[in-house]
Amino acid sequence: MTVTPVFEAINIEKRFPGVKALDGVSLSLMPGSIHALLGENGAGKSTLIKVITGVHRPTSGQLLVNGQDAQFSSTRDAVAKGIGVVHQERNLIPRFSIAENIHLEQTTRHALKPIDYAELNRSARRWLDALEFDIDPATPVMDLSVAQMQLVEIAKALSLQSRVLLLDEPTASLTSNETKTLFAVLRRLRDNGVSLVFVSHKLEEVLEICDRVTVLRDGVNACQSQSLKGLGRQDLVRFMIGRNESAGGWQKRDTSTNPVALELKDVSTAIGHSNVDLTVRKGEILGLYGLIGAGRSELAKSIMGRIPVTNGEVLIDGQVARISSVGDAIHRYGLGYVSEDRKTEGLLLPHSVLANAGIVVWKRLSGLFGSLSDAKIRKAVVPFLERLEVKTPSLAQTVGNLSGGNQQKISVAKWLAAGIKVLIIDEPSVGIDIKTKAYLHDLLRELANNGTAVIVITSDMPEMVALADRIVVMDNYEVQGALENDGVYERMSEAIMNLIHKVKPEPVSATA
Repeated sequence: MTVTPVFEAINIEKRFPGVKALDGVSLSLMPGSIHALLGENGAGKSTLIKVITGVHRPTSGQLLVNGQDAQFSSTRDAVAKGIGVVHQERNLIPRFSIAENIHLEQTTRHALKPIDYAELNRSARRWLDALEFDIDPATPVMDLSVAQMQLVEIAKALSLQSRVLLLDEPTASLTSNETKTLFAVLRRLRDNGVSLVFVSHKLEEVLEICDRVTVLRDGVNACQSQSLKGLGRQDLVRFMIGRNESAGGWQKRDTSTNPVALELKDVSTAIGHSNVDLTVRKGEILGLYGLIGAGRSELAKSIMGRIPVTNGEVLIDGQVARISSVGDAIHRYGLGYVSEDRKTEGLLLPHSVLANAGIVVWKRLSGLFGSLSDAKIRKAVVPFLERLEVKTPSLAQTVGNLSGGNQQKISVAKWLAAGIKVLIIDEPSVGIDIKTKAYLHDLLRELANNGTAVIVITSDMPEMVALADRIVVMDNYEVQGALENDGVYERMSEAIMNLIHKVKPEPVSATA
């Protein structure tokens, strides 16, 4: 018996001015399956998702829903055909309740009709129950964890009767336990007949959760709707980049005698940190690990002058630093911060690639008389853009028109070009492909080898163990202890979790 695909994209071509983003791409989704969509940044994944969900109309090719021709002029056309999407960057209104967010599409259709909040909450409860998410639907979204927001996004899609659900990097900001919870939800949806598209750069997760795979490379199919049975990690890597993955991995580096670049002494902050002691030496890569809500990013923002330090001292090169603004941190003390939230904190989306990559070097390059040219900026930033393989039609391209992965590369490249003393990098590999991740790790090691102190904040424990010389563990806005990294994942991951859950002897100092 032949099963009709629930959705098909056939020979899709999509052209933009000067760019052919998709060239004859096909994809076939079966009912009750979890289908991986893989590819490097710029391979065409985001464009294909936008075609499937009605954001873009294909230049040529055909879309079929349950075997019938479908043409989408808008996202609402796709929703009407049962196609939903959960984006990597969440599209929720923080001050609205869970129920209001889930039913936002329905409530905005009748702007003059009073909202029955009791009915809204009852209806939302139905979709939350389907996900086994036990929470009051009246809870404001701003009070949720990242993982809980992800579940609200899925409930929102299900409330629109989605039978095809696309998930773009759904585990990017989740811990391992939260990922397990999400996977249990996805399996229940699959068993209820929903067809899921799972977009991820984490190949171990793809092999765990998915049953079929489509791989794009440079806008064409490297693999089209193939069973994952019999395929391993290296097979997927070959599809994605045309060769096997480079070895890479943790490297033993001794920085214990290097001068201290940054030190926190008994630091408390306006947002709740207390008695934080921490050092990072020149040339050291210090990992900062903790579960979501541990206060890692907030500590970084306090160091950068965005959140007030209420007690204790911040020392740069052994001298007390008076950091009252981000400008002070960058220009007076040589600190840099790559935010995990690139859209609101890391980049100026309406501006060009060159402007974004060069913004932190303008002051240094302008010289005594304020003379600054594009040629000077290009000379400073292009080597790093090329090293990270930023895919853009030109340096004049608006950053907001690039893929999320390429945006992340630019937010990293600007600080690499800045020549700062201490680089804090928050969730460095969110949304970037495996080849770029390897390049980025090599660049961070190169920076450290040249004397830069690097602090890496990541929820990706394998990345933490692969990069850090030393790992400081945080929980509840406090330092729980520090570990010398030996590169053995099984041993280090157990030691990290023991510190978080306090299955440990007395905490050791984070000061080396």
